[in-house]
Amino acid sequence: MIKTTLNNAETTLYEDNSCALSNVLNTMRISGSMLINEEYAPPWGVAIPDANKLQKLLKQSNDVRVVAFHFVKRGHIEITPEGGEPLIIEAGEMVICFGGAAHTLSQGDVNQALPVETLLAGGANPFQPNTANKVRTTSLMCGVFMLRNVSLNPLFSALPAMLHVSALQASKLHNLSGVLNWINREAEQVTQCTFVIERLLELLCAEVLRAHLEAASAESSWFFGLRDPIVGRAITLIHAKPGDDWSVKRLAQGVTMSPSRFAARFAVALGESPMAYVTKWRMNVAGRLLDESKQGVGEIAADVGYENVAAFAALFKRECE
Repeated sequence: MIKTTLNNAETTLYEDNSCALSNVLNTMRISGSMLINEEYAPPWGVAIPDANKLQKLLKQSNDVRVVAFHFVKRGHIEITPEGGEPLIIEAGEMVICFGGAAHTLSQGDVNQALPVETLLAGGANPFQPNTANKVRTTSLMCGVFMLRNVSLNPLFSALPAMLHVSALQASKLHNLSGVLNWINREAEQVTQCTFVIERLLELLCAEVLRAHLEAASAESSWFFGLRDPIVGRAITLIHAKPGDDWSVKRLAQGVTMSPSRFAARFAVALGESPMAYVTKWRMNVAGRLLDESKQGVGEIAADVGYENVAAFAALFKRECE
């Protein structure tokens, strides 16, 4: 038999908690698009609309969550979310706006920020640097990630509204700086290949999330739970077979721990009980199957562990409200 990663899928799900991250990333059907790759001389400002307006602007369907990101290649920017405090982003750093709020990118005092729609429509860059102010310019790369199936997604719900990460620090867990450098080189090609850039943006999103996983603090969150050897293994078991007859006792046996100690540890790590997590993940899987497959409701209910279709439908409606 030819050895591929597909052949390993069944066994590695039980051996490596990072496969739970891969599983969730796969469900999100990530894609990406570059919007801006330019230099700006201060004072300048660009206004980015909220996620819903970006969705319409980029002609995406209602089930797609559009997430803006900004990477500072040189200089610095100030990003100010609507109704929030400004944040300084230095060279080698990026911010990803998972919360979807409208925000302004700027440098220096500017009376009115230019709507990004103007730039995307092919308008000239009014902040183009010249020889006199070249030394003070900021080089900026902006784009969007398109995410699907974010409803009841434990990874997405655990993300901060504005994720600030640095690509300057080396890591064994991710290669964020390498992917960004690759994107930058490809974007500067005279005959750039949009297909390659779009695939690299998918990788960029994954590397950003792996960087966040590495930095997860000791607080209740999905990322912190995934790093816990006990809780992470339980998450992996649930994701591998969401339709199994899971119980606290059976999950505790899977991680070799008493049910009471396991339940307490899981709740501290994720902020919810093991069975509440099982239910949410089952509903996430069911939602994807309803959208993407031709299976009937009864078959989907059975796949995620429910024999009673009416009970499943009521639970699905409750969780999705």
